[in-house]
Amino acid sequence: MSLRRSGPPAPGTPKTGQDTASVAAVQKMLRDARNGKGTGRENVVSRLMSHPVRAVPVAFLMVIIVGTGLLMLPAARTDGGAEGFMPAAFTSVSAVCVTGLITVDTATFWTPLGQGIILGLIQVGGFGIMTLATLLALLVRKSIGLRGQLVAQSETHTLNLGDVRAVLLRVARIMLAFEAATALVLTLRFWSAYEQNPATALWHGTFHAISAFNNAGFSLYSDNLIGFAEDPWIITPICLAIIGGGLGFPVIIQLTRGEVAPKDWSIHLRLTIYGTLLLLAAGTALFAAFEWNRNETLGPLSLTGKILGSFAGSVFPRTAGFNSIDYGAASPETLMVTNILMFIGGGSAGTAGGIKITTFLVLGFAIWNEVRGRDQVTIAHRSISSSSQRQALSVALLGIAAVIAGTMLLLILTDYSLEKVLFEAISAFATVGMSTGITYNLPPAAEWVLMALMFTGRIGTVAVASALALTAHPRLFRLPEERPIIG
Repeated sequence: MSLRRSGPPAPGTPKTGQDTASVAAVQKMLRDARNGKGTGRENVVSRLMSHPVRAVPVAFLMVIIVGTGLLMLPAARTDGGAEGFMPAAFTSVSAVCVTGLITVDTATFWTPLGQGIILGLIQVGGFGIMTLATLLALLVRKSIGLRGQLVAQSETHTLNLGDVRAVLLRVARIMLAFEAATALVLTLRFWSAYEQNPATALWHGTFHAISAFNNAGFSLYSDNLIGFAEDPWIITPICLAIIGGGLGFPVIIQLTRGEVAPKDWSIHLRLTIYGTLLLLAAGTALFAAFEWNRNETLGPLSLTGKILGSFAGSVFPRTAGFNSIDYGAASPETLMVTNILMFIGGGSAGTAGGIKITTFLVLGFAIWNEVRGRDQVTIAHRSISSSSQRQALSVALLGIAAVIAGTMLLLILTDYSLEKVLFEAISAFATVGMSTGITYNLPPAAEWVLMALMFTGRIGTVAVASALALTAHPRLFRLPEERPIIG
């Protein structure tokens, strides 16, 4: 028997009932779409909502096409458009996917108009990734069942599906606040220390601030940030903006609210914050150990320059793409460490790329618990569902497969060594933008490979993880179990 109350709700009735009704309506619409109900516009919308992940690559592809057309304008290029289609297409993909790999020099090939178009594409790409990833995460959370919803909501204090407008506004405010603060510091430094006029200093400060927070790595200097390797007023704010953008919106909003003590942090917040600190510390130490006295990189710098260079060498691969040293002259050990940092990337629902810190650490804890003989993966007195473990494994293995395929194709299409080609493939897939210097000389076919890796790495990790969660359906029965020999 069910009871239905008529009339308005009683005073003090919580809004959770409204949220539940909204979710129930959405779920009914999805069921109708799957059953073929509805016609015309309603059915089209329902089909799109039943597979919202499809909209992500299509939306980004459309922005890339528009960006390519704008960058092909003669007024956007110092050569008047003589170079043709490929530089515009490659730069558009790199900017929208906030990667930073370039086949032409941003400082000299593009006019101020072209540089402004690139900056707009970076902002659209970074904002789109943060909002889409966050909204997909909310949608995924609504599909994990009542118990999972209650645990997630009590831990993270995140928004509901009805709060889409609030999500967009908060993401925009956070991005603008980070970018404005970074731009202010950089502008004052360019103006006071490098004798730039106020307009040029403001343009350079704004460009590098937006590029840094969105983890894009585009620079208005031909040597990127090598000329500022010993300037803490340039390197430090750029590094902080990179870290902020790479943490992800869910983490930033929890930290800015300050509602939860560290001992009560959610698992996602713990993994992202502690994982970031661990990778920053390890990356800095290893970079310093391998490059401290190397004449081609950190050797000639002062003590301050060496410390800044080591810290930047840990931050930039996560996945900003700036460089304050020449990676073409770096040691093989440094390139290997950088490969690992690039592949792991930053936090989920942020501007960083890679397979993400949470994916890496969930797999690490799964291995640790397996070694200890535990049948349940636990982190900070919370168990990690088997579906989350499978999703993390799928994202990691698909990432490895993409890098291997891209590396093989680049080896076939070019004459470069495996070390350099692998670095380039990981940099493209993880949307980092670092290069050992070979991108400028790649043939068009190899450029298409890198474009595919950038697009796959930026869109694929979000889309694959969300699709796996959204299409998960519990079985009502269990098949006979069998244990194949492992190892």
